[in-house]
Amino acid sequence: MKGYEITFFTHEGRRHGTTQMAEWLLLTTRNLGLRGATIVTGSEGYGHKRHIHSAHFFELADNPQEIVIIASEEEADRLFDHLQKEGEHIFYVKKSVEFGMLGKPDR
Repeated sequence: MKGYEITFFTHEGRRHGTTQMAEWLLLTTRNLGLRGATIVTGSEGYGHKRHIHSAHFFELADNPQEIVIIASEEEADRLFDHLQKEGEHIFYVKKSVEFGMLGKPDR
């Protein structure tokens, strides 16, 4: 199947309302019926404002995070339409991919 790998970049301290941004994106993709998403927490990074985000003993809420999603074209369109309506400002990368399943399904 053809589709997209979509990766959003944020950090643990960022919120959408009262929910962590990464968790909100994960729940949003599930509620929109997308096939899956994964939150990956990094040890250090920086973004467009050049601020270093990292895990320090005194500030554990600053870890960089990626939310990785594999979606069909229709699913990606639905996700981006929803995010536009929410008005959230977040950086993403969208790459064309081929995806599928191999082997027998889990029992």
